[in-house]
Amino acid sequence: MSNPASLVILGASGDLTHRLLLPGLGTLLKQHSRPDLTLVGAAFDEMGDEKWKEVVQSALSESGCPQGRIDQILATTRYIKIDVTNPDELRALLDSCPSDPVLYFALPPAITMRACEALATMEVPPTLRLGLEKPFGADAETAHELNQLLTRIVPERQIFRVDHFLGKSTVLNLLGLRFANRLFEPIWNAQNIDHVVIVTDETLALEGRAGYYDKAGAMKDMIQSHLLLVLAMFAMEEPARVDELELRDLMAHVLRATELWSGDPMADSRRARYTAGRIGDRDVPNYVDEEGVTPENKTETLAELKVRVKTSRWADVPITLRSGKALGDARNGITVILKPVGHLPEGFKNTPAPNVISIGMKPENIAVGITTNAEGDVLDLEDSVLFTELGSSAVRPYGEILEGILDGDPLLSVRGDIAEQCWRIISPVLQAWQDNKIPMDEYRAGSSGPANWM
Repeated sequence: MSNPASLVILGASGDLTHRLLLPGLGTLLKQHSRPDLTLVGAAFDEMGDEKWKEVVQSALSESGCPQGRIDQILATTRYIKIDVTNPDELRALLDSCPSDPVLYFALPPAITMRACEALATMEVPPTLRLGLEKPFGADAETAHELNQLLTRIVPERQIFRVDHFLGKSTVLNLLGLRFANRLFEPIWNAQNIDHVVIVTDETLALEGRAGYYDKAGAMKDMIQSHLLLVLAMFAMEEPARVDELELRDLMAHVLRATELWSGDPMADSRRARYTAGRIGDRDVPNYVDEEGVTPENKTETLAELKVRVKTSRWADVPITLRSGKALGDARNGITVILKPVGHLPEGFKNTPAPNVISIGMKPENIAVGITTNAEGDVLDLEDSVLFTELGSSAVRPYGEILEGILDGDPLLSVRGDIAEQCWRIISPVLQAWQDNKIPMDEYRAGSSGPANWM
């Protein structure tokens, strides 16, 4: 039985709320009705209860939430116009919550920081929980300052730094693959793995997100805040149990041991930006000509980082992290390339390709490449692929994240020290890029990236 909670969305008039948060909540309510949930929308914009209820009705319906449950939400939900940086208005908002309040900051990072500064000046309910969107700071120093500020408001266990990549099904699929199969865990080490590639390539271009993206770029937006967390899950040691303490301790252990492959950001990182091109049936303009882009920012839309994890399990295994926009093919997953066999008996007519394990994160699947004898000539070797789709959750990632916040379970949230480690790892690269020590390559929108990249 879920505990009564008041979910207060700060920034409720924004795109994140109606595009991701409310539909995610709808899938959660479809699976688990949560009868004691009160939904409150709050923002600086004029909206009013009736318009807010229309937004809620539309988003919950789109996600398949039963109309009866929607009606229950609509009966108690309300919209509040608020200046979230004003302590008095925040105090009145918290006092008006009929049950344990959850503040979800669907706000720009700078406004979130000012709202938290206001919260830190007042006495808050002891059960208050905070949900925060990335980025968690702008660099290692500001991430540390933000963490210090947040823990002045509530204890770390009541702070939920949101990474939608850490949806429960994604986490459990990766952990289940590794630790529930004798087939994989014995080879998950430097003795058997040659190298690893973790990629999120998107066919989407800027899509109106210049206000945020042009100040972040692919390295901060994806590699720092998402792919390093995926690396931590991929490379961590076996947990004794799947809970927030074990899982996050082991992720932190991996990240503390992670550093640039050679220690030289000029050798271990690359950046590029898309030029005009065509993706599918749409024309994509040059990035610097996109509305809202400031060319002087020198923002990259494709980034690549090569790192190592300095443990005996991963000694000398290069791990490449890559993410980009406006590419011809969407790739989203982990590719594990195994070392060649130690000895191939004489008599075979060709050399087998290395075995490859591909773990798709979106869609979630696994493909294992193996070598078999050819049908026509048994001394010929050919490649075969074993493929299966992994079980996906009926609850969308944001629904799974909201479930954890509402239940007070931080399993799927990013702990403060983990966020700081992610910034530490990329700090030398960001400095080298700022100093223009690394060239900005270019690639045509709809292509696979610069010609000399992987």
